[in-house]
Amino acid sequence: MMTLPRLSATRSALFLDFDGTLADIALRPDAVVVPHELVNLLNVLQQRLDGALALVTGRSQQNLAALLPQLPWPAAFEHGALRRNALGLVQQAETPDLSPALQAAQALALRHGDLLLERKTTSLALHYRLAPELEAVCVATLHSVVSQHPSLQLLRGKAVVEVKSARVGKGLAIEAFMQEAPFAGRQPVFAGDDVTDEAGFDVVQRLGGAGIKVGDGPTRALHRCPSPTALRGWLNEALQSSLSIK
Repeated sequence: MMTLPRLSATRSALFLDFDGTLADIALRPDAVVVPHELVNLLNVLQQRLDGALALVTGRSQQNLAALLPQLPWPAAFEHGALRRNALGLVQQAETPDLSPALQAAQALALRHGDLLLERKTTSLALHYRLAPELEAVCVATLHSVVSQHPSLQLLRGKAVVEVKSARVGKGLAIEAFMQEAPFAGRQPVFAGDDVTDEAGFDVVQRLGGAGIKVGDGPTRALHRCPSPTALRGWLNEALQSSLSIK
């Protein structure tokens, strides 16, 4: 992998996943520990980039707000189904009928107490981190439902399988940001850690930017960073060097 890209205060647009990218993954989504310096780091980065910073996450808006209170940055939630632009306006994609998938996931979670079912605004996620031996049954159960409903898409992540609209994705969210101020005309950089971020890597690299894969695993990103700690270190270094002068 190439070395990490150099950020420019006037030419870069920065997109960041949250879990596994800015913060370490925990056994449960609500158990994630937010590094104490993270909010200040993101605030300063956004200022140096003239606002061209956005979070792009699978978490719901309410869920992430509990970890990052009053988060002021543009953001795409639930893999882009909800997107808040730089003006604070929120756009929400049409929510498909999730009831067949929800019923199947609820039945499975009732039978296995270590499974965690997370109902989001436009999607659902079935977490099996506490019961990794149930991965196959979780995937098979939800796949059997999704295969019968073209409006739904099955999305696999780290110890989680999600059901969402087939019409949304992180790559599409980044493309939408790149058509708006203050992102338009800049070179996009996207950091993420999971297979759910690969579409985002494809988009930013097609637009002449850079994808950064955080952690192990195969990827189409041109760059790799070993851990969230290392990524935050790179961002801090950027503030001290390439972003230090407007």
